[in-house]
Amino acid sequence: LADHVFDDPDAVANNRRILSDYLPAGMRVSWLNQVHGNRVVIADEVTGVAQADASVGFSKGQACAVLTADCLPVLLCSRDGKVIAAAHAGWRGLLAGVLENTVRAMMVSPGDLLAWLGPAIGPNAFEVGPEVRQAFLKASSPELTTETMACFVPSSRAEKRYMANLYALARLRLRGLGDGNIFGGDTCTHSDVARFFSFRRDGETGRMASLIAVRPM
Repeated sequence: LADHVFDDPDAVANNRRILSDYLPAGMRVSWLNQVHGNRVVIADEVTGVAQADASVGFSKGQACAVLTADCLPVLLCSRDGKVIAAAHAGWRGLLAGVLENTVRAMMVSPGDLLAWLGPAIGPNAFEVGPEVRQAFLKASSPELTTETMACFVPSSRAEKRYMANLYALARLRLRGLGDGNIFGGDTCTHSDVARFFSFRRDGETGRMASLIAVRPM
């Protein structure tokens, strides 16, 4: 479904048409040119493809989408279904505050938000260097230092390397929503060869789309 990973453009366009057939008639999908940053756009106002890592939608028939193959897709909505958002949250985006920026742009009280953590690389497969761990610890508030440290387990494969838990890091960033409002976070793109693309596993690979939409009617 991605147009930036050297797939045949005609095949990508056809796959997106197939996807659109699964959606209600008249649905508008807002695609992003993702750059591992923290910029959020309002999907209703975008023409073309925006350079951002999250989008927020308010209009009926508007869909927000992100493309991933190990990074974490996070879908959010207000409890009444009138406000939606999709965020692309790899470790760089999480560190830069893409989820906090997305929640802020939705203009909904955190207690009235629901979040779903989509398929991403799991904590037993995501090995990172000590600089990644240190960056998150440096950005963490003092009261969350212990919980942030728990998101990084020393790797048994390489000295001075860590296994990072993207799902746990995202939950820390979304802690204002409350655990009861956060769902998903129980899959691993790297280990599930049958269902998911994985950049770390395969290198040259496709991308999956995660979408959320405001009902058109």
